[in-house]
Parts: sequence; structure tokens; C-alpha cells
Amino acid sequence: MRAVVAIPVCNEAERIGACLEALDRQDGAETVGVVLFLNNCTDGTAHEVAAVLPGLRCRVRVVARDFAGAQAGWARREAMQAAAEWLEQDGVPDGAILTTDADSRVPPDWVSRNRAALEAGADAVAGRIALDPDEAARLPAALHARGRLEGRYEALLTELAARIDPVPHDPWPCHWTTSGATLAVRLAAYRAVGGMPAVPVGEDRAFVASLQAHGARVRHDPDITVITSGRLDGRAPGGAADTMKLRCAQPESPCDPRLEALPRALWRYGWRRRLRRLHARGRLDRTILWAPWLDIPRDEARAIAALPAVSRILAAVEAASPRLARAPLRPRELAAQIRRTEALLALLRTGAQVGRQCRRAGLIAGSPAGAARPGALTSLGATMAIRDSSAEGVENA
Repeated sequence: MRAVVAIPVCNEAERIGACLEALDRQDGAETVGVVLFLNNCTDGTAHEVAAVLPGLRCRVRVVARDFAGAQAGWARREAMQAAAEWLEQDGVPDGAILTTDADSRVPPDWVSRNRAALEAGADAVAGRIALDPDEAARLPAALHARGRLEGRYEALLTELAARIDPVPHDPWPCHWTTSGATLAVRLAAYRAVGGMPAVPVGEDRAFVASLQAHGARVRHDPDITVITSGRLDGRAPGGAADTMKLRCAQPESPCDPRLEALPRALWRYGWRRRLRRLHARGRLDRTILWAPWLDIPRDEARAIAALPAVSRILAAVEAASPRLARAPLRPRELAAQIRRTEALLALLRTGAQVGRQCRRAGLIAGSPAGAARPGALTSLGATMAIRDSSAEGVENA
């Protein structure tokens, strides 16, 4: 056994059978373990599980527990703890813990794709999610329209971030999704961060943030997609179902905080790149170079510069700087931002292509140095000075 899948389950009698059957269709299902953590189930979930188990190839352990203080993060943590202990008991120190949801269906290559990404050097892997087509068809058209706009703008900003501030272990193409429906992590990395945070909402994002704060390499693999429920009566308060329900009731509710206006996004990505470069060159302690630009007091900036991992430094800078505070868009603003970002990326792609052709022809011997300040990136003319896909001109700002 090389991988164990941890699944928190609460009243999923209608869906748990499909979830387990999808896992049993995995390539090499005989080497996959599954932990079902049944918490506070009051319907026929346990009966459905018992009916399906005899026909499965994968090995399944069922843990049932009732707990008055149960919530989503606690349940996922308990499931993943059981998965970690199983791997350790079987003597598999290099094993992988994967997690999905009881209302989700993974593709047949889900485990193998996650394992491949881990074997390629990642410490953790985040996949993408898609709504069940039948359930999605029953959702309001306005919700789908908003989702398409948000998805389009998110993809554009993801590419823009990857071009300005490339991360070697998470190269473009990548994505921003962090969902408990499709996460994988090395056993050693899981133990190093103390496991899944037992928080009521957003345990998946908190877990990935904890991994990154400890310097773990998180890959957001665009080729891993899991089908999940499109219902509006979710099991976890504040989860995806509640978010969709809110957007149905309030069509102009704010977008995800990461969907910010293009100038703010450029400012953020430019500074991430600059700080990453200063850290790599051992110059981040020269806070006079960057702290005043971000309105961070010198003493606080020195404490941030002393943090051990660049990911923790970037997170601390964004938390401390009022100039990097999130300002999420409203849905009505998305179309204009999409047009501007598409125009900018068209220029950057063209510039990157020309740069590659020139390098192949021997016309340029290396990466050019620029002198644009991060603030100048908010204008289209200044961004044209970014001559290749990695925005080399920013680091000298």
C-alpha cells in the first residue's frame, strides 16, 4: 500500500456509494487504502457503506464516532490522522495521504496522478473541482454566468502571477483552487506541520497555508479534476454550498478576495517577485529598500525578514502592509478587468515569444535588467518593459 485516502462522512447515504465505487476504479486499487470517518451520522450511511464494502478491491477502514462539537476541520483531521497512522503501522514512511469528500467522485487516475506529482518533487498536490453536471443544471443561470466570469478572471490572474513571479515547483499552467475534495500530501510533510487544522471553515486552505509556511512545495496541478456536488444544502456551515446559496440570494456579493483589480494584482505580484529575489540574494534585511514602499514599520519589517521561509515572509508582508490589503471585486466589475488583463497578457505572451526567438538566434545573451518600480507596473506602458514571461525587470525596482 502506497497511499491512503481519508474521507470525512456525515449523512451521505445518497452519495457515499458512488464515492467509494469511483475510488475502487483507481489504477492499482489494490494498493490504495481508504479511511471512512463516519461522524454523527443519523441516516443510512453506515448501512450503505456495509452494502458496498464486500465488492471493493481497495482496503477500507471504517471509523464511526459521535461528537457534539463536530465540525468540518475536526472531521477531516480525524480522518487524515487515521490515514497517517495506517501508513505508519504498515511501515510506509514515504506513503501519501489523500483526501476527498463523500459527495465527490474522483477520476480513475486520481491517485496515480497525485502520486506522480509527489514523486516529481512536490510535497503536496492540490487539484481542481467541477460541479456534478446533473446537479449544476438545476442551479440558476445567473449563478453559472457569474461563475464563468470569476473562473475566467481567476485563470488570467493565475497566468499573470506565474509570469511575473514564477514559482519553480508550481510552474504555469497551474491554478488557485484549494479544496478538501482533492488534496494529497506526503506523510512526512503532513507530520511536519502537525496535521490538518481543526478549524470549522476553510481547513483545506489553512492546511495548505501551513505547508507553505514551513517551506513545503505545493503543486496546483491543472490535470487533476474531481467531480463534486452542486447541492445547496451542504453539510459544512460556511462551505461551498453556503457560498453558492449566498450568491443566489445576493447576486452582487463580493467575489473571492484574490480576484482584485488588475493594478492591485500587478502591484502584489511585482512585490512578491522583488521580495523573493531580495531573500535569495541575502538582502532582505536591508529593509530600507522595501519596507517604506509597503508602509510597514521598520521594526516589524526586520522581524519579518528574519522568518525562516520565504513563503512565511511573503504571507507576513501581505498581512502587515496596508498597501497589500485585499480589495475584492463585485461581479459587475469583472468584465472590464478581464478585457484589460487579456490585453496585457497578449503583450506579455508576444514579448516572451520574441525573447525566446532572439535567444535561439543568439541575439541576446541573457535576461535583461530593468528599472521599473513595482508601482509603475500599474500602467500598461510600463508592463511592456517586462521583456519575457518571467518579468525580469521587476527585481531591480
